[in-house]
Amino acid sequence: MKRCDWKSNNPILLEYHDKEWAKITHDDNLIFETLILETMQAGLSWLTILLKRDNFRKAFDNFDYNKIANYKKEKLEELLLNDGIVKNKLKIYSLPINANCFINVQKEFGSFDKYIWQFVDNKQIVNDVKTMNDLDAKNDLSILISKDLKKRGFKFTGPVTVYSFLQAIGIYNDHWNDCFAKFL
Repeated sequence: MKRCDWKSNNPILLEYHDKEWAKITHDDNLIFETLILETMQAGLSWLTILLKRDNFRKAFDNFDYNKIANYKKEKLEELLLNDGIVKNKLKIYSLPINANCFINVQKEFGSFDKYIWQFVDNKQIVNDVKTMNDLDAKNDLSILISKDLKKRGFKFTGPVTVYSFLQAIGIYNDHWNDCFAKFL
């Protein structure tokens, strides 16, 4: 079975590739989880985040944005002591900010899903990927969305993080052309 050439045989990363990455999602709960995981990943490897994913779920109330939006300083300081997650103070303190921004987008658009997918007219972008050189770290769309998210108050949503987020929720299908998951 041919896969994208991620240069990894790690079973957790392979399972993520096979079952989640670039799969279209319209579930606001999963979109929020992915957004938070991507912001936590900034500067780290995705494998590091996947290995800590269950810890993040426990620590972040199963990514319940309504609960996270109400996190107070005591909860944030408690999270900074949790060895099972990324303990970056700025990232931890961005959690309630991003949750509140997420809720505000939902109120404005009816769902975050409607907001994010309107940038691509609700159509997945399937890129022609033959080698790693065909993959972008960022592009015009991720720059545009990053600016819009920042204007709305989101933190840790630079264009590279946003591009990775768009891949993860299936707006971009960047599976290699000969990967079995390209058109699943």
